[in-house]
Amino acid sequence: MIVRIMGEGQVKLADSHFAELNKLDDELLEEMESGDGPGFRATLHSLLDKVRELGEPLPDDALEPSELILPAPDASLEEVRELLSDDGLIPGG
Repeated sequence: MIVRIMGEGQVKLADSHFAELNKLDDELLEEMESGDGPGFRATLHSLLDKVRELGEPLPDDALEPSELILPAPDASLEEVRELLSDDGLIPGG
């Protein structure tokens, strides 16, 4: 799956990693619903760090369609809320 981190670029991520990422996505969703700003920020950074760690960066000139778009590390709680679907940032969680 091709994942875009807004403002950074794209990484190719094996589908086998999504169970691990969904745990962080669920945590992020809970923190957003409860209004836990510091927890939200820490979990967002953990999620993006994990995507960077597990994914393989694509060249900047690659024009692959992104199947998943994640917010930039400095995105506000409100900006991330606009990106959410019913099951969080990562579908199927």
